[in-house]
Amino acid sequence: MNIKVAETDIEIKDALNIRKTVFVNEQQVPLSIEMDDHDEEAIHFIGYLNEVPILASRLRFVDDYGKLERICVLKEHRGKSFGQHVIHTMESTIKDHGYTRALLNAQEHAIGFYEKLGYRVKSKPFIDAGISHVTMEKSISSRQSFKKQQSYNQ
Repeated sequence: MNIKVAETDIEIKDALNIRKTVFVNEQQVPLSIEMDDHDEEAIHFIGYLNEVPILASRLRFVDDYGKLERICVLKEHRGKSFGQHVIHTMESTIKDHGYTRALLNAQEHAIGFYEKLGYRVKSKPFIDAGISHVTMEKSISSRQSFKKQQSYNQ
């Protein structure tokens, strides 16, 4: 598994296609909601397994935190720790930019996944794109040590 910042047009296109597959096709989120103006300012991540794109996410810096967004793994690759790896990569990027807090809006079914990674629920459930979410937060202090890797061997 190679997780990296999407920098080329092909890598960005791959990331957006993964998001369309998961959120638009699978979860029925309207394309007009999934693809928004924040895509232009965000750092996009793409994950390749044997050179095939299988996961994507984006990161934005808002106020005093890094906001993890649009985290998705193709259905056939879920449950193999790839989501955990992309979260760690995003957290390392947050630290590299000098921030100490990470925030995300998790779909309710994924709360347990994020709790295992140290995130805590900080809101009541709310509906976004027709799906129930909660806001979750994690402190990323300089004392915490994340393995800075661009590539994960699975």
